[in-house]
Amino acid sequence: MAPIASAVPKPISVVLTGATGHAGSGVLRACLGHPSVERITALTRRPLDVRDDRLVEVVHGDFADYSKVEGRLAGHDACFWCLGVSSTRVRGEEYRRITYDYTITAAKVLERLSPGMTFCYVSGAGTDETQRSRMMWARVKGKVEADLALFDLQAYSFRPAFIHPIKGHRSSTLLGSLLYPLIKSSKRYCVEAEELGLAMINAALYAPPRRTLENADIRDLARARG
Repeated sequence: MAPIASAVPKPISVVLTGATGHAGSGVLRACLGHPSVERITALTRRPLDVRDDRLVEVVHGDFADYSKVEGRLAGHDACFWCLGVSSTRVRGEEYRRITYDYTITAAKVLERLSPGMTFCYVSGAGTDETQRSRMMWARVKGKVEADLALFDLQAYSFRPAFIHPIKGHRSSTLLGSLLYPLIKSSKRYCVEAEELGLAMINAALYAPPRRTLENADIRDLARARG
């Protein structure tokens, strides 16, 4: 991806979900290490083991209802949505509830609180926006992508292949872990969790025109500079 033409970006404040997961923990680290991220509001089910002056924890147990925490979600520039679950761990209806319902409910709230904000959604390689795939997860994520595009949000769909987590976090797939030494240099098949975070930050800072980002696009955007 070519350098992004932009003036020096203004600092941004970010809502982050899934900060304890193998993807979100890397995104959190990227945010904490980036000079343009001035505040991170982590919406999380359990307290984090990270302390930083810019990090605000909002412990919240019901991702289908944000009425009790809306006041703490207002005034942000971006949302990095890393909350998710593998389709191998839950059944179809539960997978849809976590993947689709939670995401769209949050998008409705954030659209009302901060219309036009950047919303970066962690989708996945193989997601089918036509929703015709034989794979349930690909249809559900495709539905999320399609519906996010209807909101008054700058929505980006990130479609990583294998996400390699930061140290101390276990990968969600055994196969990916075994293959990592072979694919870690592949722009098509692998992205570091912190690299995913850098790409999201750049999406919020520079508003690149491409809204659906495959694995190679994510790695390019992580390295882009204004």
